[in-house]
Amino acid sequence: MKVAIIGAGNMGGAIARGLAQGHYTEGYEITVSNPSNKKLEKLKTEYPNIHTTNNNKEAATDADIVIVAVKPYKVAEVLKPLRLRQPQILVSVAAGLTFEELAHSVDPEMTIFRVIPNTAISERASMTLVAARNASDQQKENILNMFNEMGRSILIEEKQFAAATSLTSCGIAYVLKYVQAAMQAGVELGISPNVAMQMVAQTMEGAAQLLLNNEHTHPALEIEKVTTPGGITIKGVNSLEADGFTAAVINAIKASL
Repeated sequence: MKVAIIGAGNMGGAIARGLAQGHYTEGYEITVSNPSNKKLEKLKTEYPNIHTTNNNKEAATDADIVIVAVKPYKVAEVLKPLRLRQPQILVSVAAGLTFEELAHSVDPEMTIFRVIPNTAISERASMTLVAARNASDQQKENILNMFNEMGRSILIEEKQFAAATSLTSCGIAYVLKYVQAAMQAGVELGISPNVAMQMVAQTMEGAAQLLLNNEHTHPALEIEKVTTPGGITIKGVNSLEADGFTAAVINAIKASL
């Protein structure tokens, strides 16, 4: 699979690095295009096998998959000169641009994916949302496998993107807000900020693994395991509820829709 990435910014660069470290494709099959050289040179230093160019058309011409990672307002300007055609696959990471809008710049019948990673993609730990148009089951599986190398991916309908983005892309900020608040509590109780951050972050990772690695569990079941009658944890959980924790999280996610 030859992959072209148009744009070497934060998202394009993170995708290039993630693919270069994974098994979906080899470094020499990845070409990254960007108008300026600074980001390309940094990529090339880190992953010498990756091809780089300032010419988008050169990058895309022989590519099986073309990933467009530029600002939404630049997508049409970038896509139209490429003249992408089947059997090439277009992957857009431009938030807000619908399939109908993207189809105006390519062969309308070609396979298109909309992909929304979150910022943890830089750590190969993204929760990536994927929607498909004119895609076979095999093509869907291929794209999911590609982005699973940079965390986890999930296939959803395009109409679910707004709600799912609130949970994942916006949601990462809400999770970090909890970490920040817990750190402040730790500092008040005598723990240094850096140590408190490590404690809370690792605790959060552990909580995530409990849910991700156990198909039939539920947050309520895992909470029940640590809230013994008369214990300290249930007192804290009840305090969170009394202070409106659940309502605050729900309201934040709905507000970001």
